[in-house]
Amino acid sequence: MTREAAGAGNVPAGLLRGDDGRLRCWWHGNKPDYLAYHDSEWGRPVADDRRLFEKICLEGFQSGLSWLTILRKRENFRAAFAGFDFEALARFGPEDVERLLGDAGIVRHRGKIESTLNNARRACDLAAEAGSLAAYVWRFEPPETERPTVCDHASLAALAHTPTSKALSKDLKRRGWSFVGPTTIYAFMQSMGLVNDHLEGCCVRAAVEAERTAFPRPA
Repeated sequence: MTREAAGAGNVPAGLLRGDDGRLRCWWHGNKPDYLAYHDSEWGRPVADDRRLFEKICLEGFQSGLSWLTILRKRENFRAAFAGFDFEALARFGPEDVERLLGDAGIVRHRGKIESTLNNARRACDLAAEAGSLAAYVWRFEPPETERPTVCDHASLAALAHTPTSKALSKDLKRRGWSFVGPTTIYAFMQSMGLVNDHLEGCCVRAAVEAERTAFPRPA
């Protein structure tokens, strides 16, 4: 469904009414698995290093594809990549790359597979330096002055990347990470709760914001 179609009739632009009568951000398209991801995961703050690392990697794999494609393969990715335990992945070698290239359950892209293993090694270094990957990532929670006054369809459409996502992307690249461009990183920030980009009028926006307010920032 297009954004325009989602905003048709009496439903504000960017929102979609579900079978339960509730309004949500348009992008889940009322597909059950995507809707569950929207309601229970997207935008809720995360401090778990494995989940943060997994999302950075999966955002890289998504490049050129849809997130729904990746979401539906996520359990396969977890099985193939040691549950995204970056310490374990840092020990993978060339033979593991070849094995992964033969795994039909994931996206078989040599560059993205090799990037994941490289980023695992870089994540080990970063966690050792910062105390945890979470402590590092949450240093880049954007200031309120960078956020739109109202999170509506028009403002979100203009947020492919932000100054903070550019800064995080630049710092990761400086540290040797790959497949971490500013647009990829902003999608990561949206999903891991560094920002709340559920639209005004979305039925879970308030709950996500309350969770973010109560969330103890890793240090």
